[in-house]
Amino acid sequence: MRKLSAVLFAFALLLVFQVGSAFADSKLDTTVEPLIGIDYDYGGTTTDGFDCSGFTAYVFKKLGVTLPHSSKSQYGLGTKVAKDNLRAGDLVFFNTSGSGVSHVGIYVGDNKFAHAASKGVRISDLDETYYAKRYVGARRILDSDTYKEVAVEEAK
Repeated sequence: MRKLSAVLFAFALLLVFQVGSAFADSKLDTTVEPLIGIDYDYGGTTTDGFDCSGFTAYVFKKLGVTLPHSSKSQYGLGTKVAKDNLRAGDLVFFNTSGSGVSHVGIYVGDNKFAHAASKGVRISDLDETYYAKRYVGARRILDSDTYKEVAVEEAK
């Protein structure tokens, strides 16, 4: 019942905040969307429960990209990208522990990112006070060809 409530709540948030535009028809969107509402599980890497880096590694593996299971390790990958130059599929990083990178999510567009937080997999806004204060930076993992293949909306 708790999972159903979480899924319904997440769906309601998607409608309220109009994240629908972030969830269109790309492979990234169709990989992330069904994971919304899955419970948080420290060390979790499956749909039984995710931690933040387990979630990002799971999504990227579905897209054909292997990531390590550590937010700090993921922060060392790819290339730095400015916050005002983010595109869908970029990893966004936060200092939630007070000692460097400790949280990661996937930018999905419209200033929003998908991540496994303490209340489960959800969509949050980069400007939410909690995350805005803790934002560390972003890394671009997907090269241009992979980005076009997995993160650009497919024509209907």
